[in-house]
Amino acid sequence: MDLAWLDDILVLLEERNMTRAAERRNITQPAFSRRIRSFEDWLGAPIIDRQANRIELSDALASRENEIRALVDRLRGLRTNIANYDARQQRLTIAAQHAQVCSSFPDMALRARTAFPGLHIRLRAANVDDCISALLRGDADMFLCYEAEHARSLDFGEGILRGNWGSDFLVPVVGGSLRYSVRASGHIDEASPAIVYPEDSYFGRILARGQREFGTAQYAANPVCVTAFSSGVVELVLSGLGVGWLPYSMVHRHVASGTMISLANTLGQEPLRVAMFANCDVPIARDLMAFWQNT
Repeated sequence: MDLAWLDDILVLLEERNMTRAAERRNITQPAFSRRIRSFEDWLGAPIIDRQANRIELSDALASRENEIRALVDRLRGLRTNIANYDARQQRLTIAAQHAQVCSSFPDMALRARTAFPGLHIRLRAANVDDCISALLRGDADMFLCYEAEHARSLDFGEGILRGNWGSDFLVPVVGGSLRYSVRASGHIDEASPAIVYPEDSYFGRILARGQREFGTAQYAANPVCVTAFSSGVVELVLSGLGVGWLPYSMVHRHVASGTMISLANTLGQEPLRVAMFANCDVPIARDLMAFWQNT
């Protein structure tokens, strides 16, 4: 199978028109049609209904567009890795919770760069469930995430090592003009706008379990925005849109400078562990885990 066929299919899925798809692929329509037929021959099944006045793509193909895109990315990555292989360099893929990318990981990466100068890290930011899937599939060699202090640690079995980088806290903060609504006592009106997490998100589950005010829609009188993207919450809080809960490591500079005010003294905080997991079968992952645990 030619990888170009998959590129053809993706363009066809976007355009839903053979002529426009051929133009985007910079080939004639007859040549494009022949390549689509070649893909169908390889697949052993038709993907286009050619009896209709206009082409109709099969539901089986359209429903797997995301899988095809992921496959193309992986094949291209594999080709690049093989072509650029250098035994003196080591490559590592780390799946990390979005919040980790902006909080703990920058410091971790700087330390790793000093101890492993030939190491090349590919960082994949995703939600916790997708990170876990990537680690179990072998698409990632390591996984970084937050764990609630009171919750059981994730258990992957003997093939995955677990370690701790440190600790953090989820704290409620306000910024922008909303800072001026904080009373001298440190309290804020319970009807204040809130930037809340979805209750099925990782931070959302933690805050809902602790019944934290302003954390999720259930515990906010005036939720104005719902998002699981913590980096976005930082900017929304700074704009004064509402109260938001964030890892302290992401906001401590803003709190120190006064652009944000922490409400932890009145609303409390949720303790977190910074956990890391490594595939036992990947030597550099084991070595990096040991290094990070001892720094």
